[in-house]
Amino acid sequence: MAGTKAGGKAAAATNKKKYGSDFYAKIGAEGGKKGHTGGFYANRELAKTAGARGGRISRRTKKTV
Repeated sequence: MAGTKAGGKAAAATNKKKYGSDFYAKIGAEGGKKGHTGGFYANRELAKTAGARGGRISRRTKKTV
């Protein structure tokens, strides 16, 4: 049953039974508290230049005539 919807529901039920009904809320909160870098939000100027560089890169192939 691994990898199916029914298997996922069974695993979720087992986790909630073993570790409490707020199991997923607890692990989600734990993950959210681990980040300390702030990502691009910490350096808005860097985000701006990186976005501009990415925007200039064409995803289309060059057309040969």
